[in-house]
Amino acid sequence: MRKWTLPSALLLLSLLLLFADQGRKLQANAEADSDELVDPPKVEDKIGAVPNGLSTDSDVAKREAESISKRSLRNNAQKFEFQAEVSRLMDILINSLYSNKDIFLRELISNASDALDKIRFLSLTDKEILGEGDTAKLEIQIKLDKEKKILSIRDRGIGMTKEDLIKNLGTIAKSGTSAFLEKMQSSGDLNLIGQFGVGFYSVYLVADYVEVISKHNDDKQHVWESKADGAFAISEDTWNEPLGRGTEIRLHLRDEAGEYLEEHKLKELVKKYSEFINFPIYLWASKEVDVEVPADEDDESSESSSEEENKDDDAEKSEDDEEKPKTKTVKETTYEWELLNDVKAIWLRNPKEVSEEEYTKFYHTLAKDFGDEKPLAWSHFNAEGDVEFKAVLFVPPKAPHDLYESYYNSNKSNLKLYVRRVFISDEFDELLPKYLSFLKGLVDSDTLPLNVSREMLQQHSSLRTIKKKLIRKALDMIRRIADEDPDESTDKDKKEEVSSDNDEKRGQYAKFWNEFGKSIKLGIIEDATNRNRLAKLLRVETSKSEGKLTSLDQYISRMKSGQKDIFYITGTNKEQLEKSPFLERLRKKNYEVIYFTDPVDEYLMQYLMDYEDKKFQNVSKEGLKIGKDAKAKELKESFKDLTKWWKSALSSENVDDVKISNRLDNTPCVVVTSKFGWSANMERIMQAQTLSDASKQAYMRGKRVLEINPRHPIIKELRERVVKNPEDESVKQTAQLMYQTALFESGFLLNDPKDFASRIYDSVKSSLDISPEATVEEEEEAEEVEAESEAKDGASADADVKDEL
Repeated sequence: MRKWTLPSALLLLSLLLLFADQGRKLQANAEADSDELVDPPKVEDKIGAVPNGLSTDSDVAKREAESISKRSLRNNAQKFEFQAEVSRLMDILINSLYSNKDIFLRELISNASDALDKIRFLSLTDKEILGEGDTAKLEIQIKLDKEKKILSIRDRGIGMTKEDLIKNLGTIAKSGTSAFLEKMQSSGDLNLIGQFGVGFYSVYLVADYVEVISKHNDDKQHVWESKADGAFAISEDTWNEPLGRGTEIRLHLRDEAGEYLEEHKLKELVKKYSEFINFPIYLWASKEVDVEVPADEDDESSESSSEEENKDDDAEKSEDDEEKPKTKTVKETTYEWELLNDVKAIWLRNPKEVSEEEYTKFYHTLAKDFGDEKPLAWSHFNAEGDVEFKAVLFVPPKAPHDLYESYYNSNKSNLKLYVRRVFISDEFDELLPKYLSFLKGLVDSDTLPLNVSREMLQQHSSLRTIKKKLIRKALDMIRRIADEDPDESTDKDKKEEVSSDNDEKRGQYAKFWNEFGKSIKLGIIEDATNRNRLAKLLRVETSKSEGKLTSLDQYISRMKSGQKDIFYITGTNKEQLEKSPFLERLRKKNYEVIYFTDPVDEYLMQYLMDYEDKKFQNVSKEGLKIGKDAKAKELKESFKDLTKWWKSALSSENVDDVKISNRLDNTPCVVVTSKFGWSANMERIMQAQTLSDASKQAYMRGKRVLEINPRHPIIKELRERVVKNPEDESVKQTAQLMYQTALFESGFLLNDPKDFASRIYDSVKSSLDISPEATVEEEEEAEEVEAESEAKDGASADADVKDEL
């Protein structure tokens, strides 16, 4: 055994030395060849074998992983120091302009869209500038890496050279904080689209390290990187995939920004802010699909018993079928590019090319109203000139339930503001006045700046012009609803002719008025410039409209010859007004009177003083003129003693005067107010206010005037009795009762209802021949004693219960 030990040991030692020498040679060859390796092998040619997939190689992946973990700028990069106080600048941007973190994606997509716009414009004169294949596709791609917490946004726009990266991404910082603030305050017009100015720096709301990879047709591919710590670096890109042309921004997200690595969150943000960008936006999204895979042995064995039972049936199958391998269906996750902004930008198209169905679908998408009803009307127009913008306005089929809640204290707006197809805000209420806040739609302006605060936009000079044009177009749109409604036509023949062809539009304006009529009234109150236009849209019920709505133009067309005023009356409801004593003579003489029953109507008529050179006259106030009465002077003289006596008898009631009335027919008397004071209905409205102050309202109450009907038998008899004995107490009581009754019937609230009730009871006594001295029968004392004893017994019982407890 010993003789074999030594030779065996020597043999093993020789083999070990041989293998070691070969290993050293292989290592030397590998080191020599490493410098000659130009294009290292790829881990994957294309991710998921999908065109445009962002591919990478193993060495790059390793180096990038190390760089990401260190969050440090590359050593071979050219360093640049921001010349301004970057921390101060970041504070301004984050706290002032960008309090909402979600908008960082809006800003990046906006910049990408602008870069695509530029290359598309240049391609009009140089078609070769777009390149070929995927490089020629003008689109935006969003990709996320949950493991490394990286969000990438890529475009195939014009790209940036090294100088562009220094200039565009350093413009704000290099200009200095003071210069930036000065520029912002002086002009308020920071047109930074395509410059990666204020908008670009919003990425640091969610990221602590940012890379910008860009390739311009006139330069090599470069990388810009910064941690917003006072410096940025630029280097030639030799490790990332060649872009061909365009820009890719990689955001290394903070831990607290993890929500932006969720596909549903990115889809939500694109839908909210950028769904109308004029270029397709794709997301590298996951999707589950059914895949056929070979079945396991266990699955095959479990199916063997069933196959034996059906042996006769299987015998009929062909040999090829029997030889097919067994498979099963499983769920597998795949990735593909998903288009996010599939809603077409209708407002960018020619209105003549957009169908009614497309407008309806666009309204439902815009208003988030997925009901079956179509909008009542829409207006699509382009404004040109000093201020250019495109707009689409819609009148909803129904008013929201809270339309008039906190009307003056809330900033409600259903108008979305876009600047160059980039969504800015849907809470910008300066584009339309409050009374038109029920309209839905959008405005896309090419004049307004994109990256400025709400306060700056409010002061922008173009905003006033946009608002003026929007109001005019909105009112024209509403008027068109009335013009196209056959029920609004005054010509009966025309109404019958149109009805067969345009039945769909019948009753549309009445529907609009029932939903939004109060807004038109508020507009008349608030908007003096457009008051006459709004008055044409006003609809009312009258004593001759038979329950239907009528316009002021239609009222004027039916006025009697010689009628100079438009008669109206205000009250709580139509039924009450129809029985009003103020209308008796007007009805008899066939005059038409407008009924106003909405509380806002009282305020409305304080502003709507006239229409088409016709004055408005409240028939419950002084100044009513109904033709000429030949006996007016004679009647006034014959009732002079009564009117003088009655005024003296009502001195304690603050009655300004007693006059002969020209408005009564069957009623003995009414109480009217002075022309410029409150009506009875207005007094009631003001007294019902929660914070009303009676002492401060006193000066607005109109002076009250008692008007008597000289043809009424009660008034005639009262005159005779006053002539016989002016001091008769019963006559004074009657006059007082008549005044209180007239006050009540005219719509006023009684100061002393108890006094009025007592006078009524006295009158009832008189009619029943009951002596005025008759008194109420006294209760028997025994009953009171019994009640007291019952109360004492109850109290003692309660005391006993408490003691027990």
